[in-house]
Parts: sequence; C-alpha cells; structure tokens
Amino acid sequence: MPLSQPQERELLHSRDIVLRGYRRADGLYDIEAQLTDSKSYGSASHDRGYIEAGEPIHGMWLRLTVDEERHIVACEAASDYTPYTVCPAAAPNFSRLAGLRIRPGFLREAAKRIGGTMGCTHLRELLQQMATTAYQTIDPARARREALAAGEVDKPGSDRLDLRITNRMGGPPAILNTCIAYGSDSPVVQRRWPHLYTGPGAKDGRTEADATPG
Repeated sequence: MPLSQPQERELLHSRDIVLRGYRRADGLYDIEAQLTDSKSYGSASHDRGYIEAGEPIHGMWLRLTVDEERHIVACEAASDYTPYTVCPAAAPNFSRLAGLRIRPGFLREAAKRIGGTMGCTHLRELLQQMATTAYQTIDPARARREALAAGEVDKPGSDRLDLRITNRMGGPPAILNTCIAYGSDSPVVQRRWPHLYTGPGAKDGRTEADATPG
C-alpha cells in the first residue's frame, strides 16, 4: 500500500472510474469512461424503493469519439443507475459536445452546452479526465507511428519517443512549469531543453538536450 497505514476505519462510499482510449478501425479514437458510485450499506430511495449495499447509486458511461486533432465527432452518454428517475434524461444532451475541440478552454465551452440543468454533474466531472486521456491516447500513438516511419529504434534508457510526445503536446511553451517533472529546475528540463533550465548549475553546468525529432 503506497500510503501510510491508516487508522482503523469503515468503508462507507466507493467511487470507481475507469477510462480507456481506443483507436478505431476508421482512424478515429474513442475515449470512454465509466463511473460507479456505491455505498457499503443499504438505504431507502423514493424513486428506486431500496438500494442494496454495493448496488450502484450512479452507474454511468460517457464516450467521446474524436479525430487526431481532438475534434469531437460524436458524444454518447448512458445512465444505467441513477438516484432519481429523471436523471437519465440528461444523457442525450451530451451529444451537443460534438463539434468542440479538446484543448485549453474545452471544459468552459462544454459547460455552455451541457452545464447546469442541461446535464449531469457526474458525467460532466468525467470530462476533465477524459480530456487528459485523449491527449495520452492520441499524441503517443502519433509519435510512435512517426518514429516507426522514421526508422527510429530506441534502446532502453532513451527518452527520444517521450520527447516526441511532449513536442507534439506543444513542447516547452505548453508544458514548462505545469508539474514537478517539467519544472524549469527539473533534471528532465535540464536534459531536454537546457536553455530553459534554471536549477543548480544552470549557468555553468548545462548538458546537451536530445535532438528534437523532425
């Protein structure tokens, strides 16, 4: 267990989220999410009668079909389990996301189409993680395809492919200082973009970065 040993405790609530990125036979990509909420105890429900312990309170699916530039071609949602009978009526509204592009500002634009009473809080919550999954699915796949086309064969320990991926994501302008690994004082930045490195030895100990793939 990666965290410290907890105090004695009782499980009350579980939220499981599964995200998957698929490349389709037609060249598009499906970014798919499943969300399940359940309790460790049963409870009465006005709309469902009684919800047993472990039975999903929320059981929802969301699929974004996108092209290689992350334009949303289609969106489909399904609510198999909800606390209220009215909830599934929000699912069809998520088709309104078609036409948007996953990029900075995507969540703000999505909220205009399926925010508030037009949508579902829990389905909307999936969009941020799905956007990240889209980047993680598409950009590495494209970078790997380009590397294979260029005849690149990397040995263990090389990060040439990862450099291709980060360059496709926008390189330093897009990712510098967005996390600890891409901090300007990070050894990753020192290795890849020494001219941007600000950590120890920045003035007199810079190293050469890997050549940027074409």
